[in-house]
Amino acid sequence: MKIALLGYGKMGKTIEKIAIDRGHEIVIKTSDEDGYDITKADVAIDFSVPNAAFFNIVNCFKHQVPVISGTTGWLDNYNKAIAICEEEKGAFIYASNFSLGVNIFFELNNYLAKMMGQLKQYEVSMEEIHHTQKLDAPSGTAISLAEGIIKEHPEYTNWKLGNEETNKTIPITAKRIENVPGTHRIDYGSHTDTISITHTAHNREGFALGAVIAAEWILGKTGVFSMKDVLNIG
Repeated sequence: MKIALLGYGKMGKTIEKIAIDRGHEIVIKTSDEDGYDITKADVAIDFSVPNAAFFNIVNCFKHQVPVISGTTGWLDNYNKAIAICEEEKGAFIYASNFSLGVNIFFELNNYLAKMMGQLKQYEVSMEEIHHTQKLDAPSGTAISLAEGIIKEHPEYTNWKLGNEETNKTIPITAKRIENVPGTHRIDYGSHTDTISITHTAHNREGFALGAVIAAEWILGKTGVFSMKDVLNIG
């Protein structure tokens, strides 16, 4: 298939390599300020920047080009984008993380939170570690994990950045260390023991592969989907 890469940074370049290895053609490679003709593409993959993502996504909807987005920081406009997608009969997948392993980890996190909700002696905390070029904190993946816990665990209603524990709030510690693609650890601690689950990315290829697989899956479909649909989990 013919792919538009909207955003051509480190992730875009990794996606390009994997897509070509899987037999696809890259027909658009755009940095955020460039103009482009999206109609050349069968599907678009957006890993741009927050102030470009909404325009990129809506532009795809208006031209009936399915779009996959992994850009974080633009979600104030998410509901508006969904409304436009439905109006234009577009196709869309947004994920804070496209890694196949992370999406399995999301489901594991939800299941564990549901079980731990019955055990009041355990308190939850989270740590995420990323490379020093990552400016946002906590990561979009950490926020998704926290939201999963809040949905399934009756004792938590919010999250906050920092390691101080407060009532009904999940503390998230964010660290930035050179050359770390992404590590997320969730701890349930009591005075007798600690239960931990961890996902450690070894490189960017897992994120990129997931995005390409999502693009392959969405081709020919209409609607708003998630990686749970792509992987048929949950």
